[in-house]
Amino acid sequence: MGDQRAVIVGVGGGLRSYEARGRRILDGYDELELCPSGRGQLLIPWPNRIADGRYEFDDRGHQLPLDEPERGNAIHGLVRWSEWTIADRAPDRVAVEFLLYPRPGYPFTLALRVEHSLSADGLAVEIEATNIGSEPCPYGAGAHPYLALDSGADGAELRLPASTVLEADDRGIPVGQKAVSEAALDFRQAKPLRGIRLDHCFTDLARDVDGRVRITVDGTTLWADEAYPYVMVFTGDELADVARRSIAIEPMTCAPNAFRSGHGLIRLEPGESHRGAWGIAPAPKEATAGRAPGSP
Repeated sequence: MGDQRAVIVGVGGGLRSYEARGRRILDGYDELELCPSGRGQLLIPWPNRIADGRYEFDDRGHQLPLDEPERGNAIHGLVRWSEWTIADRAPDRVAVEFLLYPRPGYPFTLALRVEHSLSADGLAVEIEATNIGSEPCPYGAGAHPYLALDSGADGAELRLPASTVLEADDRGIPVGQKAVSEAALDFRQAKPLRGIRLDHCFTDLARDVDGRVRITVDGTTLWADEAYPYVMVFTGDELADVARRSIAIEPMTCAPNAFRSGHGLIRLEPGESHRGAWGIAPAPKEATAGRAPGSP
């Protein structure tokens, strides 16, 4: 649409690339490349990790596959590598759908619909999940976009209006929380990222009058509505393909390990739906005027 272009993939239903005003907004991946480091993927029916892949729901125990075996976790849900179906398409939008059937570890049925749309305000992503099974189910959702940075993380400033950060163990599982000021991770006013390694989940988000939280880095803003009370921020230091050249800002409806802790976990009754929206507003034109077309 106009000077914006987004590419949505059938495998996983995620966001492969997004460009606006002659600038690459996302650190995406090539058409024939296997999606690396979760770039742009949808994280459903849970974002982040579940310790040991084990959880209880309504007094029944469940065991998920450990797809992060080095840490002994189940990670980022069940739909990232599944084929989604195009349900609706127009020059400014595309909607994809997927039916998540019951399986060992998650014996529930979800009908999923995700719409990506472009407007003068940028990109918006609306996620809807409906429990079409006969019993309640646990649910959470997230997304994993990496925002491109002009000079890498060490040349960027981040503004994140959160007052609390979760403390995690070496497996990435929350074990407590701190005020951001106490943890020296206070980004409520824009702060340089130089030398700061982030793989942290933030909460207690300050929202604008429209109910959206807005996180800004290098002039690009990622917003999320009230369905997303948590945001994961990751500078990718340990991943060779993204290490500090971009930053993942991941809106999440629940905390890491929510299937075990219950923090932010959504209980969907039969026939009930959950909806949430997030999006990206590119830097204003005046902020990009000095950049060469297509520069990262």
